[in-house]
Amino acid sequence: MKNKTIGALMAASLTASAAIAEDDKFLWLEDVQGKKALEWVAEKNKHSLGILENDSRFKGLMERSLKDYNATDKIAYSGLYGGAVHNFWQDSDHVRGIWRRTSMKSYATDDTKWVDILDFDQLAKDEGENWVYKGRDCLAPDFGRCLVRLSRGGGDAVVVREFDAVTKRFVDGGFSTPEAKQNVAWVDADHIMIATDFGEGTMNTSGYARQVRLWKRGTPLSSAKMLINAPEDVTFNFPMTSHRPDGTYTGVIQGPDFFTQVIHIMEGTLEEPELTELDLPKGIDFQGFFADMMLILMRKDWAVGGKTVKAGSLVSIKVEDAMRGRPEMSLTTVYAPAASGAIEGVNIGKNRVFVSVLDDVTGQLMEAMPSNTGWNTKNLGMPANGSLNVISADEWSDNAYVNFESYLQPDTLYTISRGGKPEETKSLPARFDAKDLVTEQKFATSADGTKVPYFLVRHKNTKLDNTTPTILYGYGGFEIALTPGYLSGVGKLWLQEGGAYVVANIRGGGEYGPAWHQAALKENRQRAYDDFIAVAEDLISSGVTSPQHLGIRGGSNGGLLMGVMTTQRPDLFNAVICAVPLLDMMRYHTLLAGASWMGEYGNPDIAEERDFIAKYSPYQNLKADETYPEVFFYTSTKDDRVHPGHARKMAAKMLDMGKPVLYYENTEGGHSAAANLKQRAYTDALQVVYALKKLSDK
Repeated sequence: MKNKTIGALMAASLTASAAIAEDDKFLWLEDVQGKKALEWVAEKNKHSLGILENDSRFKGLMERSLKDYNATDKIAYSGLYGGAVHNFWQDSDHVRGIWRRTSMKSYATDDTKWVDILDFDQLAKDEGENWVYKGRDCLAPDFGRCLVRLSRGGGDAVVVREFDAVTKRFVDGGFSTPEAKQNVAWVDADHIMIATDFGEGTMNTSGYARQVRLWKRGTPLSSAKMLINAPEDVTFNFPMTSHRPDGTYTGVIQGPDFFTQVIHIMEGTLEEPELTELDLPKGIDFQGFFADMMLILMRKDWAVGGKTVKAGSLVSIKVEDAMRGRPEMSLTTVYAPAASGAIEGVNIGKNRVFVSVLDDVTGQLMEAMPSNTGWNTKNLGMPANGSLNVISADEWSDNAYVNFESYLQPDTLYTISRGGKPEETKSLPARFDAKDLVTEQKFATSADGTKVPYFLVRHKNTKLDNTTPTILYGYGGFEIALTPGYLSGVGKLWLQEGGAYVVANIRGGGEYGPAWHQAALKENRQRAYDDFIAVAEDLISSGVTSPQHLGIRGGSNGGLLMGVMTTQRPDLFNAVICAVPLLDMMRYHTLLAGASWMGEYGNPDIAEERDFIAKYSPYQNLKADETYPEVFFYTSTKDDRVHPGHARKMAAKMLDMGKPVLYYENTEGGHSAAANLKQRAYTDALQVVYALKKLSDK
């Protein structure tokens, strides 16, 4: 009887989803490359760009933005690999970019001597392909053999090709894969682990690999040994390896959903490999290996063997204890943040671990080293009142690069060498005059009484008479913290045009650790939206701006936020920039990678969850008799993460209702909607022109 009941419920859910799709008159816009859909895109692009490009300010704004992106004096952010410095560089002469390397000594000078490794513009020209570089994985300790990821047009799907960084050539007969959403990891010089599309039934409902296999050099990919064949509803299966001076570990990180993990360690031989599943809680975020230990961020409290560690803490466990089912034997807290703080990042060096910490959304950098009694930690004394980001920590030389910046202070790069104090190495020249600008951190009170921080960047003589053109930016999801970063692109241009720029640190993000994120999951999603509304209302009540002069901006999950604001509080805003958004939340789980986010939003095929999603889903909550601000949607045909159909359908439905809309779809660029620096500058200019028209023009 129970099985019959479950079957009936599933059938009812599927029927509901089918009914939703059947009633959708704009479903045809989900056909990404469909002739009719692309004709619609071309028509809307022509209309919108005719308005925005023809504005007298557009060209100048784009040129100013592109000048910054192409500047030769920007910091060449680099990765450390065995003491060598590697950099991916883009400018006007290297539109697709160039991979190059140098020594730490040369890098520290004003006249760095670079050695070019791979020119992606030349590669694209030679091969007649629209290659966009998506990163690489190089084998320690010499980092000479690399698996290079190349995307056609900027999407998440890539081809992987083995490259020799010493001879600067792709390896004849080396590892090479067909195009797919895939992940690889070196086991040794002749073996890699790979999660990819192995044929029918091997990709999950999110469009990611179900199988992880061990592939030996010189053998067909199809013959690779199976390590994991996961059910299709498991969100991800990532191969992972750690090659360090103190040992090597190989395994698979499996994600039942986006916020839980199951760790497997490979044992046995390469001829007869076996995976051991570790007896650990699922509410974890694995950070890597250090000596004979594994480092884990706790997303939930964990009580085991008389020990309790709190959510948000970084802990260590000896790998052997985890593998043998006795983690409590060596479970140790490395660092536990205060109630006002959170761990933002963990970077592992050769002899120390760097822990980036937030305290009320501003950064500190801690160093942790093991001792006979646990872990010793100290504050490395980096500058205050900004953001800290460990650009790279070298597990083979114990050096690290750390960046500091704030909204008005340009980036400064510091070097930490073998446990020494951070030393300033490079700094970014100021891109705008900040002497008359100020940054303030304020707190708004949300609907349930929660204090929500936000940063307001404005001219110091701003009159509090509700007339300041203001852009409010937000995200609020996936435990991502919005920290102070030197303003560029839209933010910089907007300030230069006399506006105020605001960043809201709403729930759903990671500003205060896992609890801040989990407070806005699934049925509690409205809290994130209430937080954003509270910030907007605070800006108005404090005299900074008014609905006539207030615009909002966000992308991806932040694009969903924009859609919700449009449908829930259209009276608060006069401009909405909605980028690469999720908007049809009744069907998001059926589109591209959408199923992987059900841990964040819920499952529309479950009646109870469908009910709370339906309350805020923007596409379903549009009303013909409501007055909405003009929305500027932009997305990419090549976005294979968030389906462009979301933006297409929302725009089409609003236009069908006679509502004001601007729509732009880039034909390449992936989820960033820009495949190169020129395209980034172009979309910057489009956004600022739009906002000026709506918020500043009389």
